Amino acid sequence: MTESPPPMYCANHPGVETSLRCNKCEKPICAKCAVLTPTGYRCKECVKEQQKIYETAVWYDYPLVFITVSVMAYLGSLLGGWIAVRLGYFSLILALFLAPAIGGLIAQAARAVTSRRRSKKLFLLAAIAAVVGCLPVGLQLLQHFYLLDFIFIAMYAVLMTSTLYYRLSGIRIG
Repeated sequence: MTESPPPMYCANHPGVETSLRCNKCEKPICAKCAVLTPTGYRCKECVKEQQKIYETAVWYDYPLVFITVSVMAYLGSLLGGWIAVRLGYFSLILALFLAPAIGGLIAQAARAVTSRRRSKKLFLLAAIAAVVGCLPVGLQLLQHFYLLDFIFIAMYAVLMTSTLYYRLSGIRIG
């Protein structure tokens, strides 16, 4: 008769018996510690290690992206505000076309200043910088009670920022 192998216990939970191993480091793991990946189950440590490969940003990318994106968003909102004053109601329609295009241009500029380095925090910071860049124009319009123009700038900010974020993070729509 063949003997069954001795029981294995989870490396993180020594009291939990398991027959599962990480497919990368071979460490015994229980169902609570297992993360299902396209190639099989892995321990949380191996998954974190793999994710670090995709986080390539360096410390100076953060201020570069913040400055670049906020200045470009400010200039874009100034352009949008100028158009809104000139076109009135038609500017709301124009926001649907103008904002995503400008968001894409700003994303390209952000990629250029960071040499295409990536980080989730960097993408989030770029989105925050875009909103910060639109704030001065929006607040000035609110201060003078230009409600329609403020709505245009708000729509512009939302559409531009969402396009910027999705372009930087690599999510493809459609």
